[in-house]
Amino acid sequence: MNLSFFDQFLSPTLFGLPLMGLALLLPWLLFPKPTNHWLNNRLTTTQTWLFGISIKQLMLPVNTKGHSWSLMLTSLMMFLITMNLLGLLPYTFTPTTQLSLNLGLAVPLWLATVLMGLRNQPTAALGHMLPEGTPTPLIPILIIIETISLFIRPLALGVRLTANLTAGHLLIQLISTAVLVLMPMMPTVSTLTMIILLLLTLLEVAVAMIQAYVFVLLLSLYLQENV
Repeated sequence: MNLSFFDQFLSPTLFGLPLMGLALLLPWLLFPKPTNHWLNNRLTTTQTWLFGISIKQLMLPVNTKGHSWSLMLTSLMMFLITMNLLGLLPYTFTPTTQLSLNLGLAVPLWLATVLMGLRNQPTAALGHMLPEGTPTPLIPILIIIETISLFIRPLALGVRLTANLTAGHLLIQLISTAVLVLMPMMPTVSTLTMIILLLLTLLEVAVAMIQAYVFVLLLSLYLQENV
């Protein structure tokens, strides 16, 4: 029983072929295609409005040089939100519960911000390693600590997203299993548990959107430090 709870996180296969690529491509098919009309349908108009709000909030702490990242960061956020929400549907697979995928998104983008900082302002980028006014005996220790904290950033991005989504999926499966087990024995308790399950599902919808926003927001903050 314990092992079956984690079967939902296994990458699905069909005839021995992994379906991870199909799961990653499906969210892009749900986005409305651009048209030449001045007035689009309600879905496209709502999506454009949400894009505008998202870009404004993400680029607010970033100076003008970092605004060229706005399209990529906003697309990444919408991609993560769509995958996280689709993963809450029954009999679906959530690619963002895989640590390898999240690290594959976090490490290149984090590395790009670091390399951009080293290229544009190497003195300021290296200056973050050692705060001003540090006592001489503490200089080697602080440099080591700041270096470790710098390299932990992409790992923290990937682990945070993976852990939050995995914990939510496990809680939903545990409570739904409890509802099925308690239904023939204690219908009243089962009904109360079902209400908790519905509330937890709503919470997971919020978590799915918030975690995608936090992932991209932290990337924008890393970008601000290096631009």
